[in-house]
Amino acid sequence: MYSDYRRHELEQKSSKLGIVFDVMVTGATGAGKSTTLNTVFQKEVAQVGSGVEPQTMGLNSYRLNNAFRLWDTPGLGDGRANDKNHAKLIIDLLYKSYGENNGFIDLTLVIVDGSNRDMGTIYKLLNDVIVPNFPKERILIAINQADMAMKGRHWNPYSRQPDETLRAFLEDKAKSLLDRVHEATGIKLIKPVYYSAEHDFHTDKLLDLLIDNMPTKKRRLRL
Repeated sequence: MYSDYRRHELEQKSSKLGIVFDVMVTGATGAGKSTTLNTVFQKEVAQVGSGVEPQTMGLNSYRLNNAFRLWDTPGLGDGRANDKNHAKLIIDLLYKSYGENNGFIDLTLVIVDGSNRDMGTIYKLLNDVIVPNFPKERILIAINQADMAMKGRHWNPYSRQPDETLRAFLEDKAKSLLDRVHEATGIKLIKPVYYSAEHDFHTDKLLDLLIDNMPTKKRRLRL
């Protein structure tokens, strides 16, 4: 399979550099972080919530192979008190060292709900939590729940793919998201991929995004 080839490529890169790549997965509550992890791993590794009820209340890590580790984090947008606690957990993770090389999180993947236009929580997450504590060039963003964009219209349930109208909408949404994030936070990010974890659509593109932008060195804290 194509994804198996890319995973092997990542393992080769990891072995050559002698490091394990660590990616923190974060976003707003209900964006589908746990579903994304389950689809990437092709098995249930993270408990999925119902509706907007968060299931990830702590920090959990999952190894895809000897080269790649994903960290599931609690989502923001679950009330002021919970958001404060969740933000602290995320920041603590960004400063946590582990492993034989005492490395830190290499990339942060921010997942956005493709069916929701409210970006306030994402801006807060970026501005208040991630950017002050993490290098901007190591931040990636992706749009999940592509099947629910345009209120589910133009999604083909049989082929599990969007039609041309929805594809064009999602392409525009990806470009618009970059502009809106830059305007609200001052961050210039790589163009996000859009995907549907529930239907395993474009999940390979999500892996491509991570693998192609994986740093060549483990992140170190500035002294």
